Amino acid sequence: MMRIDAILSRFGYCSRREAALWVKRGRVTVQGVPVKSATVKVNPAELMVDGEPVEFVNGLYIALNKPLGCTCSHKEQGELVYDLLPQHWLNRSGGVSTVGRLDKETSGLLLLTDDGAFVHALTSPKRHVPKVYEFETSAPIPAEAVALFASGEFMLQGETTPCLPAQLSITAPCAGTLTLHEGRYHQVRRMLAAVGAPVVVLTRTAIGPLRLADLNLAPGEWAEIDPALFS
Repeated sequence: MMRIDAILSRFGYCSRREAALWVKRGRVTVQGVPVKSATVKVNPAELMVDGEPVEFVNGLYIALNKPLGCTCSHKEQGELVYDLLPQHWLNRSGGVSTVGRLDKETSGLLLLTDDGAFVHALTSPKRHVPKVYEFETSAPIPAEAVALFASGEFMLQGETTPCLPAQLSITAPCAGTLTLHEGRYHQVRRMLAAVGAPVVVLTRTAIGPLRLADLNLAPGEWAEIDPALFS
């Protein structure tokens, strides 16, 4: 049970000070009945704001089909992935963050949450959560890259430890999929460039058991996901 003003603030609708005005205007109801005071304690799952249930009372976990041109940042100039989300999500206590990043010119599956423990669990180097990328290159992919990437001995320029074994599937002379179990800076692009096949199109299609194709999301759309998928 929480005070209504605390609920409205915690889940990003308004400040605790503004909550009394929302109540006065009849915007907040419980079981269809307008509440009379912002200090009343209720179950957040029973509270309605403007006729809609309070969203994600047990934590915000969404999958977004990130379009090209968006940046996974709160600070950079230009279009941000956060511009695609409702403002009250961004106002939630603790904010909303991406689980890892996709660069501006990479599209596809991106997870966002307000749960810091979930972010840590999925991005921890010890977890090795598989991520699948589809790509197109500007030059043919050498067949020997399959064994090289899978060897666990492939070294990226400027780094001192080899990449974890990665699964490369060549589906056309200049196209394929690459499954990674770590998340180094621009890793897919750097690996393929190193074997003479620079990436020109890159899309992340899966994270662990979650596949973008199963979500049926157009670029810029999102869907709620069950965090238990990754436990």
